[in-house]
Amino acid sequence: MTGSETEEGGPRSAGSDSTGPGANMRGTSGLGLVVAVVVLVMDQTHKLWSIFILGMTPGDRFALLPFLDVVYVINSGISYGLFAMNSVSGQLLLSMFALLVAGGLTLWLFKVRHSRLVAVAIGLVIGGAAGNGIDRLHLGGVADFFSLHAFGYYWYVFNIADVAIVAGVIGLLYDSLIVSRNGAANQP
Repeated sequence: MTGSETEEGGPRSAGSDSTGPGANMRGTSGLGLVVAVVVLVMDQTHKLWSIFILGMTPGDRFALLPFLDVVYVINSGISYGLFAMNSVSGQLLLSMFALLVAGGLTLWLFKVRHSRLVAVAIGLVIGGAAGNGIDRLHLGGVADFFSLHAFGYYWYVFNIADVAIVAGVIGLLYDSLIVSRNGAANQP
């Protein structure tokens, strides 16, 4: 391998020293971080707008579309309201867990080179986890607003952060089950 090639044998682009500090920031880590910040800002802006501008209080509901209601609920548990922790210490514990997950994923994002898909997926989970963690600190639970329903069946109430987390997990699963498998099958 010459000094102008990467370990994979391809040419090294100008200024792409992958050993210096911040090298991965020029790669996909920066993309993942931007996605995380965008998700966090969208999630928190929507929640603040709904609570302080629209003046929604827990229990308020209105039909937005025939299959979508906007309803304000505070979820003191984890997914689907499981393991409800109504105490301040319980919410602090869940918030710290969410923020630790976001911190650990941020370290992973910057320590390992990732494809664009994986970087975006990690960013989605980081932003969603941070958004829900922040809710627990200042609202005493996660603020959820969207209720999908059809034919008498109601899905659980969710928020933008939840959508981002689910999309991020799907992206990571897709990469690990499909993309990585296809890449391994194409190896000589």
